[in-house]
Amino acid sequence: MASEVQHQDGRVELSDDRDIERSPLFNRDLAPVRVKDRNWSTYNFAALWVSMAHCIPTYMLASGLMDKGMSWSQALWTILLGNLIVLVPILLNSHPGTKYGIPFPVFARASYGVYGSNLPALLRALVACGWFGIQSWIGGQAVYTFLRVVYPGWPTLLGNFGGHPVSEWLSFLAFWALNIFIVYRGMNLLRHVENWAAPFVLVMTAALLFWAIDRAHGLGPILSQPGKLQGPAFWSAFWPALTAMVGYWATLSLNMPDFTRFGRSQREQAFGQIVALPTTMTIFAGMGVIITSATAIIYGKAIWDPVDLVGHFPSRALVAVAMFTIVVATLSVNIAANVVSPANDFSNAFPRFISFRTGGLLTGLIGIAIQPWRLLESGATYINWLITYSGGMGTIAGVLIADYWLIRKKRLQLEDLYLPKGAYTYRGGWNIRAIVATAVGCFLAWAGLGIPQLAPLVDYGWFVGAFGAAVTYLIANKWFVSRADLEPIAKPAA
Repeated sequence: MASEVQHQDGRVELSDDRDIERSPLFNRDLAPVRVKDRNWSTYNFAALWVSMAHCIPTYMLASGLMDKGMSWSQALWTILLGNLIVLVPILLNSHPGTKYGIPFPVFARASYGVYGSNLPALLRALVACGWFGIQSWIGGQAVYTFLRVVYPGWPTLLGNFGGHPVSEWLSFLAFWALNIFIVYRGMNLLRHVENWAAPFVLVMTAALLFWAIDRAHGLGPILSQPGKLQGPAFWSAFWPALTAMVGYWATLSLNMPDFTRFGRSQREQAFGQIVALPTTMTIFAGMGVIITSATAIIYGKAIWDPVDLVGHFPSRALVAVAMFTIVVATLSVNIAANVVSPANDFSNAFPRFISFRTGGLLTGLIGIAIQPWRLLESGATYINWLITYSGGMGTIAGVLIADYWLIRKKRLQLEDLYLPKGAYTYRGGWNIRAIVATAVGCFLAWAGLGIPQLAPLVDYGWFVGAFGAAVTYLIANKWFVSRADLEPIAKPAA
């Protein structure tokens, strides 16, 4: 049997993984990363978050809150607070990735069981597929707008189908295919894409910001408008908005081990994320507010959608550069946030049959089947999507954090995470306590969708789900399990 090797910085690896290679729970994409191969630095993690935050949904994030009656400053403070809150579970769930070199679905085996981990993994994967579809549709819109400016006949070239021009569908599929191509090239290419995409998108957005202020001879009318909500009316809008902001990165709060498994140290991965996430999200959303405010003067109406805004530019060269920027921004966030995790999650469900590449392709196909263009039909539909799924993601986060930090005290049996018979077998590979805790958390977060008396809980979905699941799990492990279930199973001598 392989033995664990713990380095002075606390990171752990197996002395030999040949024993687990024969396990039906193992494949190379899910294998623990060797310490010598963990080469992501502070800059890599900061660049990851900068490139993921610099996308059109973030740019337009404040607009959804301002549509509900918030002022621009109230909207930005809500965004900042939501990202500071979600940073906590992100950092807590990042730790095991760096310490043990394992991806999210393998980490989930410790609390849910070696087979039960498919429940949180596949739930998270389905949400990611929805996000993949949304970002692919947005990227396709950028391609479509660019081609429309270059060739004005592009929208009518092939007629209409399903309420959209056929050329718009082709633009969507072209951008979709580009995502799948990068996935097939692997994580190393992804790291390089994130490294150069982050500063490029920031510089180009700053240039757009200065252009808008210069053309408008100021910041525009939006920044001078007071909020429409005061007193109780503000707070009734604030809490569901805060839940939506937490929900924006609720998926990444689970699967950060997919990235931190490549981290050189806990300090580097934590510092890179702390510096980049809340600041970038707030600043980029603020840029969206300022640019949109200026467009009200330049064009006589506020234009929140940057793709629509760029389409107003008279210079084809300028449109080309701007659309390339939008494509890069959308591409980088889509692959990092919405492909890496579900690809690993699908691989975890069928390790012998689905590789990371196959999982990425499956993600793309489901992303189309979810019909993302419908989720983007209105701001209300988009915000409700964020609020609803965040409850389920919070529930899983509650179980993972309670198990790893409070019950196991950050100690995992690395080899047993890949063995059908080991410390994480529980009952047939399922930890019933984790399943029950997840069910309780989801009930609390979602019951209000069908039970009017519980409707107020929906506005606090992520918080209610996380707290309810964590408390239930801790109680279950206090009263319905023996300590022997939480100790390593003795292994025969090698």
